[in-house]
Parts: sequence; C-alpha cells; structure tokens
Amino acid sequence: MSEQVFFAQAEASAWVEVAPGNRRRVLIHTPELMQVEFGFDKGGVGALHSHPHIQVSYVAEGRFEVTIGGKTEIVGTGGSFIVPGGVVHGVVALEAGRLVDVFTPMRADFV
Repeated sequence: MSEQVFFAQAEASAWVEVAPGNRRRVLIHTPELMQVEFGFDKGGVGALHSHPHIQVSYVAEGRFEVTIGGKTEIVGTGGSFIVPGGVVHGVVALEAGRLVDVFTPMRADFV
C-alpha cells in the first residue's frame, strides 16, 4: 500500500500539451478526487466533450466563454462553474488564463 500524499507543489508537476494553446498539469489526486490546472493562451480551446466525472472549475486568471449543456456564458477571474457527469461542455479562452479543475472521481486518463 502506498503512502497517502497530503501536499503537492505546482513545480513538481509537468505541463502536458492538450491542444495548441491548451495545456494541463495534474496537481494532486486520490482515487476519489483530483485537482488539475489548465493553462490557456488567448484563443485556446477546450473542445466540447463529456466524461462521467463531476467537475467544478475555478477561473484563477483570465476570461473564458464556457459552454455547458448547450448554454454559454462568460466567466472571468474568480468565477466558477460546475459540470455534471455526462454533460457536454467546453471553453474558449477570450484572453490568456488558467482554470483549476477538480474532478470526482479522479480522471485515470490524466495519469
């Protein structure tokens, strides 16, 4: 049995390019929960997709056009949004920015 990790430093996680202008790094996770940071260049796209995980996202920096279940809204620094499992969603970065996403359960496809 591996030891539980309670702390993580951002610089310990490598960025992975998801698409042009869109990158992510897994910050910390357990089987039940995962925190991931996404970095976007202006115009970067998080393409429309769905997954069975519940997701809550915090806009750490920037402004994003966020689409969830066919409804679109602009969310800026300090704002948040929730995506229920199985709902189609995506983002477009209106300016360079960062999202901090939390998933439950963890996204095994990210590790």
